[in-house]
Formats: sequence, C-alpha cells, structure tokens
Amino acid sequence: MSCIPFSSLQETGQGRHTMRKVCWQSLLWSVLIFLNPAPATTREAPQPPQVPVSADQPEAQASVSADEQQQTPVFRSEINFVRVDAIVTDNDGNPVLDLTADDFEIFEDDVAQQIESFRLVQITGLPDPDLPPPSSIRNEFDEEREAAREDSRIFVFFLDDYHVRYGNAVRMTAPLVEFVETQLAPTDLVAVMYPLTPVGDVRLTRDHAQIVRALQSFEGRKYNYEPKNLYEQQYTHYDTTTVEMIRNDVSLSALKALSIHLGGLREGRKSAIVLTEGYSNYVPPQMRHNAQAVGTYNPQRNNPLAGENPFEETNQFFEASAMRMILLDAADVANKNNTSLYMVDPRGLAAGEFDMSNPVIDMRTDRRIMRDMQDTLYVLADQTDGRAIMNRNDVQPGLAQIVADQSSYYLLGYTSSGAPTDGKFHEIKVRVRRDDINVRARKGYYALTETNAARVLAPPRRERPRAIDIALASLAEPTNRRLVRTWVGASRGNNGRTKMTFVWEPVGASRDQRRESASQVMLMAMNDSSAYFRGEVPARSGGNLPRADFEADPGSLELNVAIEDEYGDVLDRAVDQWTVPDFTGPDVALSTPTVLRAQNALELRQFLSDPEALPSASRHFRRTDHLLVRVEVYTPGDTAAVVTGQLLNREGLSMLELPIEQLAGTGTHQLNLQLAPFPRGDYLVEISAEAGDQVATSLVAFRIQG
Repeated sequence: MSCIPFSSLQETGQGRHTMRKVCWQSLLWSVLIFLNPAPATTREAPQPPQVPVSADQPEAQASVSADEQQQTPVFRSEINFVRVDAIVTDNDGNPVLDLTADDFEIFEDDVAQQIESFRLVQITGLPDPDLPPPSSIRNEFDEEREAAREDSRIFVFFLDDYHVRYGNAVRMTAPLVEFVETQLAPTDLVAVMYPLTPVGDVRLTRDHAQIVRALQSFEGRKYNYEPKNLYEQQYTHYDTTTVEMIRNDVSLSALKALSIHLGGLREGRKSAIVLTEGYSNYVPPQMRHNAQAVGTYNPQRNNPLAGENPFEETNQFFEASAMRMILLDAADVANKNNTSLYMVDPRGLAAGEFDMSNPVIDMRTDRRIMRDMQDTLYVLADQTDGRAIMNRNDVQPGLAQIVADQSSYYLLGYTSSGAPTDGKFHEIKVRVRRDDINVRARKGYYALTETNAARVLAPPRRERPRAIDIALASLAEPTNRRLVRTWVGASRGNNGRTKMTFVWEPVGASRDQRRESASQVMLMAMNDSSAYFRGEVPARSGGNLPRADFEADPGSLELNVAIEDEYGDVLDRAVDQWTVPDFTGPDVALSTPTVLRAQNALELRQFLSDPEALPSASRHFRRTDHLLVRVEVYTPGDTAAVVTGQLLNREGLSMLELPIEQLAGTGTHQLNLQLAPFPRGDYLVEISAEAGDQVATSLVAFRIQG
C-alpha cells in the first residue's frame, strides 16, 4: 500500500493553523468507504472527501456542534425486501431450468409471500459476449468490478489449519488441486484464506496456478501447539482446553469476516469451501496439559477410562450445546451475506477422532467426540444451504456439486408481509408447484430491530461537519509510489516556543515497485531568519529511533525533507510550509495527539510504561492492533480541564464513549482503544477539553483495513 508525504493541519480554539503542501508528487487518491451494518443486499457507495487535504497531516482539531453529532445517517431502503436463491433439481440431481415465477411459492413463518422479482442465473464458465472481456485483478477496486460480473463464480478455500491434522492436509492436497484444475472455469474467481489471514489480504484471482501453489503448501496443525507467530506466543502457557477454545474462536471469527467480505462484493451466491475436521471446546482428560509442554505430567494421560464417567459426559454435552449456538451465529452471518459454506472433512471414512499420536482414549468417548465434531459440519452446511462432504474417501463428486450449485439457481425476491422489526429469526420455505422436484434455499433471516429500522428509515441528514471531512482526508492515499510515511506533531515547548516532533517510517515495496528502500531522512526546519533543525533522522536501529525533536517560534515554518538510501543517494524530496501554533495564549488548547500502535501484549506493556514512546506515523491499522492515543492539555493558570473521549463513525456520529485518564504528574491524557471488536472501515477518535466556557477538540482519523 502506498503512502503520503507528511503535512499537517490543526484547528483549535485559538484559531485555525493551516498548512500548504509543496511536495514532490501531489496527486491524491481519495476513496473513503463507510462500512454500515446493512445486509449485503444494499451497499453504500464510496464517498470521496469533500476537502482535498493532504493525507499525512497531524489530526485536525475543531469543535463539532451537538446538533451535528445527533444527526442520523440513512443506511438502506426497502428494509423488508428479502432475496432468496433457490437451487432446483430433479430426482437425478440435474438442474431444472424451465420454471417461471408462477411455479414458485415462498412462505415466511408459514405465511405466503408475493414474489416481486424473479431471475434464472446460469453461469457456464464462458465469458459473456455482452460484457467487456475479463480483466486482471490488481487491487480491491478491480476485485469489486470483476466480482460483480454475472459470468463469474466465486469460490474461497478456507484452509482451517487449526482443525486439520498434518497427514489429512497432505492427503487432501491432490483432490483439491484436481478440483481447481479440472472443475473450475477460467472466468471463476478464487481465493485462499487461513484463520489468521486478515480479511483485507484475501484477494480473488483468476490465476488458478497461484491457487494450486497455495493449496500445495497447506499444512495442518491440529493438536500441534507449537507457536508460529507472535499472536500464538501470547497463549502458549495456557492449558489445552483454553487453547482449543481460542483456536475455535479465531477460525469461526475469520469465517464470519470472510462471509461479510464476500457479501460486500456482490448479491449473488458465493461459496466458501471450508477444509476442517470440526469444532469442539471439549478436550478429554487425557489431553488436558499445558499446550506447548506436551510432555508435562498429566495423571490422566495413561488412563484410557478417564472420560468414562457421568460428569465428563455432562460436561461434553453442555460444551456441544454451547458450540452449536456459536455455529448458528456464524451461519447467520453467512446467510445474511448469501455465502454458502461447504464443509469438507479431510478424514475420509474415519473410525474415530483420535489416532496413535494422541493418548489412549476409550472407544466410547472417542466416538462421541467425533460425532459431535461431525455434527458441527452438518450445522454450518445445512444452515447456509451448503453441503457437508464427509465420510467419503473420494471427495470429487461432492466438490463437483459445489460448482453445479453455483452454475444454475433462481434468484427470488419478495417484500415481507409481516414487515418484522423484532430482531428475531424468521423462517423461509421455498416450494415449487411441480412433482419430482427438489428445492434447496436458505432457512431464513434475522430481522432488523426497531432501533435499527428507525435509523434506516430516518430522513437524509445534512452534510457532515467540515472538520470530519478534513480529518478523514488524512486517510487518502495517492496513486504514486511512496517510500516513507511521516508525521509531524506540535506541543508546548520552553520559553514561549513550540516543541515540534518529526517521525518517519519506511513503506514496504510491492512487487511492481522498484527495489528502493529508505535508509535515512535528512531534515531541515527553518523560517526566514532562523534554522531550528538540520541533520540526519536515521532509520530505527539499535538505540536509534526515526525521530527528530526541536523547538520553533510560533509562526511560519518550512520543512525540507530528503529521503536517502543506504549509499546516501537522494531518492525523493519534499518541501512543506507549516504554521507553528502558539500554546502560550489564554485559551484552552490541545497538543497534536500521538498514536501508539501496539501489535501485541508485550508492546502494549512497553508503551504504557514509556511516556516518550515513538508515535506511529501510519493511520492504517489491523483489528489485532491496540492503540494508545495521548494528548497534552493546556489551560490558563491553574484552571482544571474536563477531558473526554469518544469514538465516531465516518459520519461524525458517536459510537462509543472512550475512558480517558491523566498520566500521573503530567498534563498528558491517554485513552486505550482495542480494535478487535470493530469491522473494517474508517473511524475517528474525538478528544475534547473543557475549561470554563472554553472547549478545544481534536479529531484523530484512522482506518481498520484487516
């Protein structure tokens, strides 16, 4: 992903401090996407920012009025319109293609519905001559365009390495490769995803050779607890039961994220081919040891009858019941996004769940656990109108049926006569008025709640505040290639001066970029009469940090930047003009907020203990990140300020109050934000300081991209 030259813009209670950007490449590319909690049947169009401001600027500071915060956005219309895809076959499994709308009946909660839209979808695997030729996919915009084509089928292999043994993964490689090479058409769009793959990195492609290579490199890790990354190292000391619960949560959360991603690409049917042996939070007593230290002492390890007692059976029953509810939630997300889950069990005709590599477990417990795991495959497949391909050594017929299901189906639509807004599940039944016909369709849908329906039907709101547009514009990316990200912040200095902080970080080069890398940055900061800083800002190495701190007088400031490689050759240059704010005035004011990005628990602890930790120059994060936002508050005299924080969506509407605390013995306030609960999209953190009748507000925009 490319990055933007540094620049800055601030606005406080003292007045607006703007910045003119004079950099080496000025064309900006501003595509800001709002992810709404609407179903896949409607999508919010991308909205470009209304203010073409450079993207790497210190966060905009401005006051947002109360009436602007209370405005309600429109999410979608026709909230009671329901679409259902129905697969109709004869008794021999052949598709029936001569039906009309009059041949169908649809019932919602056993009440007949009027069919309003009807269409037969047929995909032959050949390009539609009435459409432009299929093109390559280089980015998410190409992906959306190609996925919208009606002559393309969409398949994603979800390789659940947490729930597939190594040997079974090896055994399934050849059948899956054969499926890709013989069953899929050149127009089909395919992707591969693992449980820990960020959904933003899942990219559909027509390069099926790339998919074959990915399938051939798949390795199962079921019951193998050796950590492969920093995330897994965080829970290696947990017991096996806890680790299995974490793995289940990771896999099913990723499956839900994949369904949402596919639902946003197009309305028609999509298929996720899930390679897994099933899900269970129950671990037999013989295996309840520390996950990584498999050889640790377990008094039950060599007791084959350890699970043969009423307590263990009851425990297993309740775990299976709880797992079913989790699976139904995942299936509901897939249903809402018209994504069918095809569950492929790589074990073939298996007699039990455990093999010789596991402790000896009695046959009755073994079979009971395997039955529960197989049931989880049936639940996900049945609830999403997919198929469970299991208990067979030859999976090719089942895989071929996946292609057949996407090749011919009817897309029906109706407006619910009950117009439910109760948030409950409503059953759908599709019937055909002909004999010897088999119909498959999704089981139903969850209606909106009254609150969500009111938000959907609310009248259009006025334009969002300009301060929100300015802050969001900082997330825009230019089309040109960049080598570094930069950030400039301002805070109170000594003797009436302002402390300036300059931070940079390199940007990884993609395959189509020249293999150039930034080794250091030469920075010169001056005004018409003085030079405040001139020197090298090296890359992070040893004790060095890519950071420069200097003090400047309030007023105009020119920043000259030269990006150099390891040999001292200049790769790029930039010149920026910035107005240094004055923090000595009588008004309440805020410094430029700094954002610290912790990618694991260890980094978070280090940041919490270090008030001078290096800020992040980027504003693009992942859901696994943890953010600390710090800001200094300045008030006249000894006046105390009330500091509050909240999370806003891209329309400037409050989503969540964020607790903010003052660091002991300082004027710095800090809020802690974990990104895991939030979907991909653009957000803002608003920090406000109120002292008397004065209020200063700062906005920090950021994007969750995976």
